[in-house]
Amino acid sequence: MSSLDLQEQEQVEELKAWWKANGKWVVGALLVGSIGFAGTTYWRNHKASQAAEAAKLYAEVVKQVASNDAKRISDAADALVSRYGSSAYAPRAQLLAAQANLQARDAAHAKVELQWVIEHADETGLQDTARLKLASVLLDEKKYDEALKQLDAAHPDSFTGLYSDLRGDVLSAQGKIAEARVAYQQAYDKMDAKSGYRNLIQLKLDGLGNAK
Repeated sequence: MSSLDLQEQEQVEELKAWWKANGKWVVGALLVGSIGFAGTTYWRNHKASQAAEAAKLYAEVVKQVASNDAKRISDAADALVSRYGSSAYAPRAQLLAAQANLQARDAAHAKVELQWVIEHADETGLQDTARLKLASVLLDEKKYDEALKQLDAAHPDSFTGLYSDLRGDVLSAQGKIAEARVAYQQAYDKMDAKSGYRNLIQLKLDGLGNAK
C-alpha cells in the first residue's frame, strides 16, 4: 500500500510540476477559445443588427424617392452610406440618388454617386449598371474617350448587349460609323429576339445607312 501511495505521490508531484509549467497556457487556450466563440456569436448578432438598421435607412431613401426631391434623396443615401457603407443597401441607395440627380440635371453629383457604386459595390450587376449610367452621362457631356473607357471594363455576357449598344452610340457621336455599325450589330445579336429593345437597335443600324 505504501508503495502505491508513494507512486501516487510521485504522480501528484509530476502533475503539480506540469501544471506550474503549462497551466497558464492551458487556461489561456481555454480563455481564447471561449472568447472566440463569444466573439463569433457577438459578430453574427452585430451583423444582423447592422443589416436591420441599414434596411431601415434604405426604406427612408425609397420613401424620399417618392418626393422627387433630389437633395432629400441624396441626403438619405449619404446617411446610409456614412453608417453602413459596406452593406448591400448602400450601392442601391446611391443608384437611386444618382438617378434623382440626373433627373434634376445635377450630373456632377450623380457622377460622384455612380463612381462610388463602381468602386464599392460587391455585386457586379450593380457595378455594371453604374458604369452604363456613368458612360451615358459622359456621352451627353461629349466626353467620348471617358465614356468608352467605362465601356471597356470587363462585364458578364448578360450585359454585353447593353454595353455594345451604348458603345455604338458613342462611336456614332464621334462620327466613327463603321465601328458604330459593328457595335450595334453585336448588341443586336446579343439581345433576345423577343425584346422590343432589339427593334430600337435595328433602327439605329438602319439610321447609319451606307455611310462609311
